[in-house]
Amino acid sequence: MTSPSPSRFHALVPCAGSGSRSGRSGPKQYADLAGRSVVGHTLAALAQVRRLHQVLVVLSPDDAEFESRVPGFGGSVARCGGETRAQTVANGLAELARQGAPADDWVLVHDAARCLVRAEWIDALIDACSDDAVGGLLALPLADTLKDERDGRVAATLDRRGKWQAQTPQMFRLGLLRDALARAGADVTDEASAIEACGLSPRLVCGSLENFKLTFPPDFELAERLLRTR
Repeated sequence: MTSPSPSRFHALVPCAGSGSRSGRSGPKQYADLAGRSVVGHTLAALAQVRRLHQVLVVLSPDDAEFESRVPGFGGSVARCGGETRAQTVANGLAELARQGAPADDWVLVHDAARCLVRAEWIDALIDACSDDAVGGLLALPLADTLKDERDGRVAATLDRRGKWQAQTPQMFRLGLLRDALARAGADVTDEASAIEACGLSPRLVCGSLENFKLTFPPDFELAERLLRTR
């Protein structure tokens, strides 16, 4: 008798957003940074993770920039992005299933704008979660004091104990994540939230402060400096 094939690892990169808070004239994932586009740096890091079976980038249907901004990309591209991140990820999962990925394969969803990610951090996530019943995500315990704001002033100080800042990749089984996103709807802001809504508890795997998401104008300046000093 033959044993079943082991589960494979797929990276899914939602890359259909507009980056409206970045202060850039175009999508932030295509901004130039240290000689390469933001998403180009992201995909170069993913390419160094040897256990990934494939990398699927999910673009908006009218994206006409990707191939020129990431020349020589060796992964897969699907122009099926939705209006929200959750819809884009759900459409990407459907594409992986259409390509033959079974429900028990692992999918690592990673933000295109987290371009300082390192292969060793992704490998640490895979090591921590590949035998986990649920899956998990890179995250950081909060170090700063948290303030609740109202009308530009402090309304309250919040208890930071036990609070973590979610990062990506977030790693879950394809079938579980598809079902969770379908139940949670289009407004969840990360995959772990959808899994939590099913009553499950994803594993927290400590990431790095450098694995931040480029969102506001100063983030690009910091990322540029960090990339040039690596």
